[in-house]
Amino acid sequence: MDTPHDTARRLDDLEVKASYAEDLLDQLNTLVYRQQQQIDALVAQVALLREQGAGADGGSPRSLRDELPPHY
Repeated sequence: MDTPHDTARRLDDLEVKASYAEDLLDQLNTLVYRQQQQIDALVAQVALLREQGAGADGGSPRSLRDELPPHY
């Protein structure tokens, strides 16, 4: 049977674990937020590159042979 001392110790252990879990959750939330910011920036860059690419060749299809380096 649990004594009051054992119960208090177990309660303290649970509080410590909950504190660590809460801290880890905050860290993970921050990480996910930063990753979403990076994803949003990359999506914007890809959209910009697509616009630039479409404007450079007038929308005509390109052949990969035209893009080979001169030494091939």
